[in-house]
Amino acid sequence: MNEKVKPYEEKMNKAFDFLSQELAAVRAGRANPHVLDKLKVDYYGTPTPLQQVGNVSIPEARMIQIAPWDKSLIKDIEKAILASDIGITPSNDGSVIRLIFPELTEERRKQLAKDIKKKGEDAKVAVRNIRRDGNDSFKKLKGSDVSEDEIAEMEDDLQKITDQFVKKIDKAIEEKSKEIMTV
Repeated sequence: MNEKVKPYEEKMNKAFDFLSQELAAVRAGRANPHVLDKLKVDYYGTPTPLQQVGNVSIPEARMIQIAPWDKSLIKDIEKAILASDIGITPSNDGSVIRLIFPELTEERRKQLAKDIKKKGEDAKVAVRNIRRDGNDSFKKLKGSDVSEDEIAEMEDDLQKITDQFVKKIDKAIEEKSKEIMTV
């Protein structure tokens, strides 16, 4: 593989990793601690990731339990959860916070599947944009010390990589959709 193609492959990999993180945060009716990944808690004036201020565990299939190391943070953690887009009201007993995930309705499952497909399409668009940028930069090499055959070969390599990433994205979307539609 040509060295000039490598940076574009790395960019596509980053686009796929971003999609993977987005999919991990989708609520699938089961408790998934990744829904809390983007949550920041006001910890003495500093926005701090939730995982750094307490222990996040899953005692049951549809419950997340958060045990803050500093009990005075319970109100702040509750505030952060309520302000987020998780859509679950936290309950606390003074020492731990519990998030109970309701069973997803059929309608909600279909909506989530649609959202997942949209995220997948966005990722494919990003990958194709990276391919286009790569092809544009290869075309600019015309007239330099790179032959037209080498440019064609680089474009071909980039297309193969693009196809691989589109397949990976499709597979990830299919798996996540199946997970959501499974009751």
